[in-house]
Amino acid sequence: MTRFAKSALAALISLCTPLAAPLGITQTVQAADLTVYSDEDSGVCGQPWVLNKITSRFSYQVHHVPHLPDVQITDFRRIHQHRYLAADDTWPIGRRYCGATVSLSDGRDRTIWYLIEEGQGFASIGDNVEFCVSGFDRWMVYNGRCRILR
Repeated sequence: MTRFAKSALAALISLCTPLAAPLGITQTVQAADLTVYSDEDSGVCGQPWVLNKITSRFSYQVHHVPHLPDVQITDFRRIHQHRYLAADDTWPIGRRYCGATVSLSDGRDRTIWYLIEEGQGFASIGDNVEFCVSGFDRWMVYNGRCRILR
């Protein structure tokens, strides 16, 4: 390993270590204009940090993928977890498969499917969220009709 790579790695570790403790606190901040409606306890799938991450990444997606309408997610309803794959020796990453209905700023409701991967956030700190809103997977990243995340 080169001297530059070692110093860059040391800088990254020193940056991440102080951020690890307050990470749980900063992730619970909820956007002021985002309203969450749920008929039942949605558990991790309905956590504000998950919904905020989806909302901000969806906003980025509609602004950077050609020919998508300029809309925003205004609220989530009927949030539910429909499958959980726990981490074990053969599958080291725990996964939660979730679904919901989102209301968009154009007044339409769409189905959203999302996946929460445990321990797969930046530098393995926190969790990662992948999502697919029906009708917005223009490049078929999640197969037809969000099939991969269902």
